Amino acid sequence: MTPNEKAKILSEALPYIKKFSKKIMVIKYGGNAMIDEKLKHSFAKDVVLLKLVGMNPIIVHGGGPQINKNLDAIGKEGKFHNGMRITDKETMGVVYDALNSVNLEIVKLINEIGGDASSLSQKKSLGFIKTKKLVFDNNSPKKNKIDLGFVGEIQSIDKRFLNTYIKENSIPVIAPIGLGDDGLIYNINADIVAGKIAEVTNSEKLVLMTNIKGVLDKNNNLITGIKTNEVDGLIDAGVLSGGMLPKIQSAVHAAKSKVNSVHIIDGRVEHALLLEILTDQGVGTLIKSD
Repeated sequence: MTPNEKAKILSEALPYIKKFSKKIMVIKYGGNAMIDEKLKHSFAKDVVLLKLVGMNPIIVHGGGPQINKNLDAIGKEGKFHNGMRITDKETMGVVYDALNSVNLEIVKLINEIGGDASSLSQKKSLGFIKTKKLVFDNNSPKKNKIDLGFVGEIQSIDKRFLNTYIKENSIPVIAPIGLGDDGLIYNINADIVAGKIAEVTNSEKLVLMTNIKGVLDKNNNLITGIKTNEVDGLIDAGVLSGGMLPKIQSAVHAAKSKVNSVHIIDGRVEHALLLEILTDQGVGTLIKSD
């Protein structure tokens, strides 16, 4: 890249830096970006840069690959229902250990690059996400309940607790787990946690990183924009299913809750965050309110 090309990119970023200064950006970090060393470092650099130019990133991470690896090691098969991991007591132990390890790794990486990241998912701070046990209704005529085990539904998020870290110019790093009134720890889908945090913090953007280009149609072509009133039709048509369901449901709810823009982007693209937030070039699907 020539010096002129570099200067052009920097100048293109200026209006976005000005527009998003002091704004909150909730970023769900997952997929290949969490296991590829080059992508890990590019993600951490992107987050630190966003913070240095005046934005307030909040990271919510998943841990699917790490959880699956640890389950394989003990000979246990991972099972899902509508994109949610069925979590019995043994699986919950594996989930907690894997997410805690991922959380501390992200914090360490950001801090080594020159940022200031804080874990909000150690036992002393788990209570800022209040949860209750989630039970699904079966779609069969008998309407039986489906017990997902230690899977939680968010009841509340302590916004003031989050704001403390933002005011201290730290980057919160959050695992998708919460504490119930029963004193038990519950596993929560990371996309749902990210969406709810974006809502309660009045976030400017919610960015969901995934392992595909974004939302794809039946011919695997990227859908660059979706309105929230189009989502039910895409689900009925089978375009949206499986692991994409929690993502799109979280995106729709956030968009309807005055989060200004919601993006599902390709985390396999190096510096995908900067491309999405600081340039004219988008790298995924934009979800907009009706």
